Amino acid sequence: MLPNQKTYIMDKVSENPFKNRTAEASPLPLLVVATLFVTFYLVSNIMAVKVIGLAGLFYFDAGTITFPFAYMLGDVLTELWGFRTAKRVIWFTFCCNLLLVVCTQVGVWLPSPDHLAETATAYNHIFTYVPRIVVASLTGFLLGELSNAWLMVRIKQWTRGRKLWVRTIGSSAVAYVFDTVPFVLIAFLGTVSSRELWLMLVFQYVSKLLIESFFGTPMAYAAIRLIRRISTHKPS
Repeated sequence: MLPNQKTYIMDKVSENPFKNRTAEASPLPLLVVATLFVTFYLVSNIMAVKVIGLAGLFYFDAGTITFPFAYMLGDVLTELWGFRTAKRVIWFTFCCNLLLVVCTQVGVWLPSPDHLAETATAYNHIFTYVPRIVVASLTGFLLGELSNAWLMVRIKQWTRGRKLWVRTIGSSAVAYVFDTVPFVLIAFLGTVSSRELWLMLVFQYVSKLLIESFFGTPMAYAAIRLIRRISTHKPS
């Protein structure tokens, strides 16, 4: 066998045998995880309309609560199917969010009957997007999710596949910086005081990481274990 042929064959073989077996045997687990990933991200963006205040000191959008679960599903995607598949799903989710923005904005522009004016006003309040918020959200999502998936792979190599929690939490700890900082700065710089800006940065980062650590990571363990069990089960 020629050296070039050997290199080509090695490139075609997955670093994770489970990845090829799952994709070929049953696409359902990947479809479920990818669908939930897209759903959690879109839901988080819609929930972000609701601002939550704690003790008049900390302010954050409701999407902060659900967004870490999108990261958890991103971890599952990368762990089981690799960076290439995760990257494709991330870009697909990005396009889905653009589609959501366009479609809901069309709904804002369309006329409504007078007797439904109250409903139309509520709809318009929710789906009239501030352009800088849209840019902030999309930028933070791409930078955060792509860096999270890339780091998952690198940490897995460094730890030789051991200690899943190290790569789920470790990758998120870095990725949340690339997600939170661009989002807060693009969305709110110049509209709030410097103190409020720092509070938003710190609180959003810490809260996302805590949710990821105490809820997202255990769920990732459970999801990965379940998918591996389903995918390796051979019916009699």
